[in-house]
Amino acid sequence: MSFKSHPSASLVVLALVSPATPAFAQAASAAGQGAQPSPILVDRDDGDATIIQQEAGQIVVIAGRIKGQVQAPQAPVLELNEEDIAAYGATSIADLLSQLSPQTASGRGRGDGAPVILLNGQRISSFRELRDFPPEAIRRVEVLPEEVALRYGYAPNQRVVNFILKDHFASQDAGVEYGVPTQGGFHDLELETRIARIDNGARLNIKAKLNDTSPLTEAERGIAVPAASAPTVNGDPDPAAYNTLISDSKSYSLNANWAKGLGKDGIGGSISFNGALTRSDARSLNGLNTAVLTDPAGNSETRTTLSPRPLTNFTRTTTAQAGASLNLPLGKWQLSATADYTHTDTRSTTDRQADLSALAATAAAGTLPIDGALPASGIATFAPDTAKSNSDSATSLVTLTGKPLLLPGGETTLTLKTGYAYSDITSSDSRTAAGQLHLLRGDVQAGGNIAIPITSRRNDFGAALGDVSLNFNGSVHSLSDFGTLYSYGAGLTWGMTPRLSFQASYIAEDKAPGLSDLGGPVTVTPGVAVYDFSTGQTVLATVTTGGNPQLLKEKQRDWKFGLTWDLPVLDRSNLIVEYFRNHSSNTTNAFPLLTPDVEAAFPGRVVRDAGGQIVSIDERPVTFAQERGSRLRYGFNIGGRFGKADPAAKRGGKGGGRRGRRGDGKGRWNLSAYQTVRFTQTAQLAAGGPVLDLLGGDAISGSVARSSVTMEGGAFYRGFGFRLSGNYTGASHIDASGLPGSTRLDFAPIATFNARLFVDLDRQAGVIKAVPFLRNSRLLFKIENVFDGQQKVTDGTGAVPLRYQPGYENPRGRVITIDFRKRF
Repeated sequence: MSFKSHPSASLVVLALVSPATPAFAQAASAAGQGAQPSPILVDRDDGDATIIQQEAGQIVVIAGRIKGQVQAPQAPVLELNEEDIAAYGATSIADLLSQLSPQTASGRGRGDGAPVILLNGQRISSFRELRDFPPEAIRRVEVLPEEVALRYGYAPNQRVVNFILKDHFASQDAGVEYGVPTQGGFHDLELETRIARIDNGARLNIKAKLNDTSPLTEAERGIAVPAASAPTVNGDPDPAAYNTLISDSKSYSLNANWAKGLGKDGIGGSISFNGALTRSDARSLNGLNTAVLTDPAGNSETRTTLSPRPLTNFTRTTTAQAGASLNLPLGKWQLSATADYTHTDTRSTTDRQADLSALAATAAAGTLPIDGALPASGIATFAPDTAKSNSDSATSLVTLTGKPLLLPGGETTLTLKTGYAYSDITSSDSRTAAGQLHLLRGDVQAGGNIAIPITSRRNDFGAALGDVSLNFNGSVHSLSDFGTLYSYGAGLTWGMTPRLSFQASYIAEDKAPGLSDLGGPVTVTPGVAVYDFSTGQTVLATVTTGGNPQLLKEKQRDWKFGLTWDLPVLDRSNLIVEYFRNHSSNTTNAFPLLTPDVEAAFPGRVVRDAGGQIVSIDERPVTFAQERGSRLRYGFNIGGRFGKADPAAKRGGKGGGRRGRRGDGKGRWNLSAYQTVRFTQTAQLAAGGPVLDLLGGDAISGSVARSSVTMEGGAFYRGFGFRLSGNYTGASHIDASGLPGSTRLDFAPIATFNARLFVDLDRQAGVIKAVPFLRNSRLLFKIENVFDGQQKVTDGTGAVPLRYQPGYENPRGRVITIDFRKRF
């Protein structure tokens, strides 16, 4: 008799199942007697299972796959079991996903960087279906490379996160969170309650939440007021005390999810529905009514007044959302259909500057002392500007996935998709003469992806080459307002050894400008503060914003090469190295920083007076001729166990599901860190124009650092946990224009860290005995920006420009938050 490991088994499984295990001994005995034993299921401490069976006289150990795992040739970037998840101290799945951002973020540089979310290996209508479940409901988390997204009908520019829930789970909890900055000035308050139920394929989750944030003003962060706006008469109110850096805001939300399995134990598929409602109010202050009064002798004073009130903006946003999903097996094929709808109603009022010309006239006539009381009769007010917007968006996607062909290297996987997306925006703004504006876009899409196994160690076909597979994909979008867009791509996955794999992919994709970029309402706003890089001055100018119907179709061409090495030490540890190269032509961009290069590339957008000072800027979106970039992203994920088993560790406790938390009770630690190094980052604003080196001092939307690092790690033992996350951005600069008054800006390196300390009070027997109320509760302390890091920006003289004062860059500063949650 001999032993071998099935190709799908990890070496760790062999260590977890020994001949001392009764089931294993039984299998070995049967094999030794020439019998043909049936496969045996062996439970493991981590809650998974191992299958033992005999093949041709050999005992084969197969790492058990749990229901809901993703089957793909690409190895996971990260896997977490229940004990690993508990070590993060997360309050919800959304909170856990946020903490996993170093591992879930894509380095492709496309989209918003958010991952594709799967539930039990299947698509869902939106993250709302899952985000509010407590992390105790999760059995396993898988983070997979971008190429896996193709199998679910998505573009390969997002990583994939698969949350596998427990078969049985029940909890009801409530929580309160309160945070204040160490510098004072405002507070954050959060109240929430939720219920969660899982019974095989059936799910119910309802969460109600209140968020309240008090305002923070410029005066509370020591912001210096520009000399031209500062009052010169003692007793006049300080404009900085009536300009908010953080709005006074409050929001209420309700999110509900219901799902049901189809067939026995949900093996016949599933159906789910989701609904959410959110109301948000925000009030911000935009300064004071200001006038310069001059007497007959030519003496002048800058005056500010609270009459009739500080300039105020109030915005109310109401959002209603609904979604549904259907996952259904059709023979050997899997059908997945999702639909999601969002309606947003936004209404805002903005105070207009009062007319103080009557005060100026009486002061010039000598009848009003320029430093005296300002009579209300000389202040003429106007009705506030109003803006209304109603938007409706709906998306639907149907995918059909199957394995239509068996090749020597394995089964091919084919995914076909079709869908429709709809956007409708109706808006009006009293600041424009256009009246009500209506924008509409429909988007019909179809496409597919095929994955073809070429060689396979498991099937002993070309085994010397390892596991090689190819994928090819393509799609077409027909936009009602813009025309047809195409995308296509190809990829290679090569499992060179069981621990080392290589990926390469190419993506070619067309992109349309956003609906509002093309047709947004044109708004003209006077008195906007603008930094002029040509002169190094901040001036007040009239700014035009809105849509630009002349924007062009963008073409993207991207390469990615990556290596993943599963380290032979520690638990689930790996090293990842990825190289990206992006090229885009006719890119849509917000109007860039006003440098001489920008002004030359877009003639007519900037108007100056005879003295060279900016009078007005047209800041509607523009098309850049092309952008290029290349970068290397590399990092590691390491982790392990430590300490003796905790006798107070729960096994099958509340919310633990059928098996409960089946860990070994030892401590858990992990560390993930990734560095991104940019080799090139260039932009050409106009065809035939100069190529801007964004790493060498040119700028279009701010400085670009060559190096950045993100990290996250921590430890958990005997109910106590600590987490630390950090971000580092290297030094960068923006060169002076060379014109008189211009100056170089230097952006110093900046590192910020966030810390979390938490205790599971259920594991503290002495505490529970003294205060029984604390049973089933947890206490969490969070420190945002532990060292109160603020990026320092200086000009050529070493001074900090007004625009880059620390209070503007990071008004929150260091914030300390306490969070208490209790299960009932």
